[in-house]
Amino acid sequence: MSTIDPAEGVAAATAKTLREAMDRLLTGRPRRTDGRLIKDNLYKEADVSRATMNRARAVLAEWDQRTKATGSRTQGEARRDDELQELRAEVKGLKRQHTELQTKVDAAATVIAALHHDNQALHAHLESRTGTVVTLGGPWSE
Repeated sequence: MSTIDPAEGVAAATAKTLREAMDRLLTGRPRRTDGRLIKDNLYKEADVSRATMNRARAVLAEWDQRTKATGSRTQGEARRDDELQELRAEVKGLKRQHTELQTKVDAAATVIAALHHDNQALHAHLESRTGTVVTLGGPWSE
């Protein structure tokens, strides 16, 4: 039977098991859980009961200190969140670029429509004229 370490609140072997589970969770190498940095995963990863984990006061204090630094996110989650932030910034830039290009397309469409209207008016004017069109000499008239 294991002797309870008063400083730990549990047997030294149990504290060691909990710390090993904590290390696996914090380094993103879980064996028994989804890897989220929650106490529920700590006791499951260590394969001990919730009550046993709750008696391990020193381990829980260490857990709180170490997870506070990461905001309860695994390394994978932190990487994912960083990548999402970068992608959101990229999307924002692309939206701004799209808006600028759409403005240019709209302006070009307006100019094209005006030119088309002018071209139609010129054709109508030419068709309404009476007279003969004379082709001038040159290499293009052959």
